Amino acid sequence: MTSLLQAVAFDSWILHVLVWGPMAAMLHVLLDDEERSGHIAFGWTLALFVVSLGLWWSFTVGDPGFQMASSVPWIEAWGVHYALGIDGISLFMVLLSCFTAPITILGSFRYITRRRKSFYALMLLLQTGIIGVFTALDLMLFYVFFELTLVPMYFIVGVWGGKRRIYAAVKFFLYTAVGSLLMLVGILYLYAATAGAGDGSFAYLDILGASLSMREQLWLFAAFALAFSIKVPLFPFHTWLPDAHVEAPTPGSVVLAAILLKMGTYGFLRFLLPFFPAASQHPSVVTVMMVLGTAGIVYAAWVAAVQPDAKKLVAYTSVAHMGFVVIGIFALTLNGIQGGLVVMISHGISTGALFLILGMLYERRHTRLTGEFGGLARVAPMLALALVITALASIGLPGTSGFVGEFLALLGTFETHPVTAVIATSGVIFAAYYMLPMVQRVLFNELDREENRSMPDLSRREIFILSPMVALMIVIGVAPTPILERMEPSVEAILERVHTTPPAEEPADS
Repeated sequence: MTSLLQAVAFDSWILHVLVWGPMAAMLHVLLDDEERSGHIAFGWTLALFVVSLGLWWSFTVGDPGFQMASSVPWIEAWGVHYALGIDGISLFMVLLSCFTAPITILGSFRYITRRRKSFYALMLLLQTGIIGVFTALDLMLFYVFFELTLVPMYFIVGVWGGKRRIYAAVKFFLYTAVGSLLMLVGILYLYAATAGAGDGSFAYLDILGASLSMREQLWLFAAFALAFSIKVPLFPFHTWLPDAHVEAPTPGSVVLAAILLKMGTYGFLRFLLPFFPAASQHPSVVTVMMVLGTAGIVYAAWVAAVQPDAKKLVAYTSVAHMGFVVIGIFALTLNGIQGGLVVMISHGISTGALFLILGMLYERRHTRLTGEFGGLARVAPMLALALVITALASIGLPGTSGFVGEFLALLGTFETHPVTAVIATSGVIFAAYYMLPMVQRVLFNELDREENRSMPDLSRREIFILSPMVALMIVIGVAPTPILERMEPSVEAILERVHTTPPAEEPADS
């Protein structure tokens, strides 16, 4: 496989195809017939996913630097470059995004019944922004892609969402936009910092060499951290998420949970730790991030446990899962960060599958209240099997992807913050407390409603959607080593930069 990829010069074009392929697909959808729009979008995203699989074999294991990188001037007067590349951190975010796209499109065939051409065009535009975020090696280019994801998601929620869709869409947009503006100020400040040594630059590697005092690092850390914390979302910036999830159509909820939330934790690893190493290890900063991450784990679990709406319950679980990622990252250990990355991957798969299953239930019964179901395991055994496995992966049962990530994140946290790790471990228990009763009410309670007796089981299309997701939950849980060995060098490089950077000194006149 590797020789074949080399023969076609795979490394030189793959990232550009993954970024701009969805844009070409969007034009195809817009120019073709509306009845065919879903199939066109599915065909394009499936083809792009198949092509993206070459990244697994083309990626050089053991290389901590950026691979498949390219850079050409874009706006030369401002020092902006069109620069792309991936390392062991962004590799899996790109693969997860490409994997999720065709599944999401296929899962929307029965859910989206109006303005289908516009819907699929926006989904494809969103995919371009997502891949751009995870591959951009120029801060201004990153910011453009980061903001680009807001526009299609706003319309996906606002046009195809539920009764309170406008409120949810506006709240989502305002929260994210405010944080992004502060990040833009930080990006411009970093540009000015590089200009002190010559021509200003937004290039990632150039900014790594910028000399910043502790005060500058702390303020810039705060600006970037706010933008990424809202996107995660980290407690207490999470209040937009339940509304967006509940009101969004099923495909929107899947993309939001599986991919968009990861842009925040990815930003922590890609920018906060390498750019501001002294601030990242400052005791006050670490304490704040640990407290907020742990609070999110415990608080979200308690709130999820009392939700009658299954979709809102799953929405709050995202806050809890992302809390594990945050404490793993700011433990500043190899196990912690690797665990956080695996949680990001596992959460994208398992929570995406949960939203798809809830969407399938909604298509059948037009309700998301768990009390309206009961005894579905008798009439829909395939759906029950998918829901049980997905729920167990979500709560971190050993042998599933959720266990690997949470175990490593907690282990890494325990190495430097044992008390935090012990408190966060309670979140695993709480996860069982809110997830298992939901599964029981939906699948195993008394089959006492006539409308549930005739509920159809999974169709072939739905089996095709859920099977690869369920398989990955088990494969990653049983054999995580290939994933860990690809991300380890890049994580070690970040940790080395953080731990070998002495605390920045204040200028004498500051």
